Amino acid sequence: MKKIKAVLFDLDGTLFQYLPTSGEVFLEYLTQAGFHISQEDRIRAEHWVHYYFAHSAEIQDDDKTFGGDVRGFWVNFTRRRLMAFGLSQSQACELAPPVSDFMSETYRPKVYVPEDAHTLLELLKESGYVLGMVSNREYSFREEMQEQNLDCYFQFFLAGGEIKSFKPDALIFQHALAMAGTSAQETMYIGDNYFADILGSRRAGLTPVLYDPIRLFPEADCAVIQSFAELPELLT
Repeated sequence: MKKIKAVLFDLDGTLFQYLPTSGEVFLEYLTQAGFHISQEDRIRAEHWVHYYFAHSAEIQDDDKTFGGDVRGFWVNFTRRRLMAFGLSQSQACELAPPVSDFMSETYRPKVYVPEDAHTLLELLKESGYVLGMVSNREYSFREEMQEQNLDCYFQFFLAGGEIKSFKPDALIFQHALAMAGTSAQETMYIGDNYFADILGSRRAGLTPVLYDPIRLFPEADCAVIQSFAELPELLT
């Protein structure tokens, strides 16, 4: 294996943490509504959310079905999410509109960048690694990186919407490799979504690393870190 020369990162859920998480707020709503949600239910629902937003066939179909109907899209997403929590179809259909409206009106998370992320990025930059950001965002997020004082570490930023390719598609990773100027064997990719980040980067030939601080994917068949401080060991 060639020595790693470039380290690429996912954005949302990896370098950008959201406090509280949407899952926490969603779960609190269900608990207050009288539903008993087991740990198994919670994990299953979180897995489903990760799968759904990994440019799944379901989200592609929903995008086509709802088009510009933003509320319709999120009500349907909420219905799917409620069923992932274990609610029946009839319960999910009844609850989806009020839960979706509640999330839309009240969920205002704060962006949090872990301190050890800054420490890691500084170390990688000083060590000469090419650093890039590859996200499934629709639009450029450079300004947000500047607001969080992260832009200074990276050579490039890539949003899937800019090239009409989204993880886990191989094309977005191939485009990132061209921007990094490295081969797949020389490039590591770190992300929190097993379905988008790990399966996608591995499919494109990169070395995948799952960032999983709460052990959401305990059986992941790849390198796993629970903090950014653990990453340098994987580069030696």
